[in-house]
Amino acid sequence: MPFEKVQPEKLSQSVVRQIELLILRGVLRPGERLPSERDLAERLGVSRPSLREAVAELEEAGLLCARANAGIFVSDALSQSFSPALVRLFGSHDEAVFDYIDFRRDMEGLAAERAARLGSDTDLAVVESVFQRMEMAHGKRNPADEARLDADFHLAIVEASHNVVMLHMMRSMYDLLREGVFYNRQIMFRQRATRAMLLDQHREINTALQARDPAGARAAVEAHMTFVRRSLTDHLKAEKNERIARQRLAHESGR
Repeated sequence: MPFEKVQPEKLSQSVVRQIELLILRGVLRPGERLPSERDLAERLGVSRPSLREAVAELEEAGLLCARANAGIFVSDALSQSFSPALVRLFGSHDEAVFDYIDFRRDMEGLAAERAARLGSDTDLAVVESVFQRMEMAHGKRNPADEARLDADFHLAIVEASHNVVMLHMMRSMYDLLREGVFYNRQIMFRQRATRAMLLDQHREINTALQARDPAGARAAVEAHMTFVRRSLTDHLKAEKNERIARQRLAHESGR
């Protein structure tokens, strides 16, 4: 018969599984510092030697890393889904920018649809909280804050979709966006009319999510990303036209 005696699990293995799941589910994020050894052992209800054994195994697996005189951290490498060479290519060709926006449109539309169906009340409360902070930032006219909250809002929706593969993939994409690899998000928040339209679009997304309207949430996200694509196209075209105009001016001035 294909049965074997059940073996009692070591405490360290229970710790390993719990931390693995917290990382997989996106609760613990790349670069996040874990509590001190004493505090973490108390929270988990295990001895410090058992905790050390678990941490050593997770370090060997590349999930945690120790930093001298700083503590134990979730590995930053978990957010690095693209090679440095590919990141440089992304940042040097406009084609990648628009493919990135199209990819976000498709993925985030699906995420919003899933969030409206599968997100818990707490998930949607997080989305609502981020949106309220967006409204407050709008009144302060700080493009950096608005751009940061914009990313937080979209990532909260992805988290609420409860798909761990999508979560980690989109987090890595947002990290590249935050670093300005694809485009500078702040350019979207510099004009008053554009800022107001963006806030209204995020309000429509949030309203559909809070109403648990999957089709409405997906449509609102897709309309928003289409607007972002068009706005960025106009911005790049305006920059090109300005360069040409300056060349003409320089030419006329030198005649």
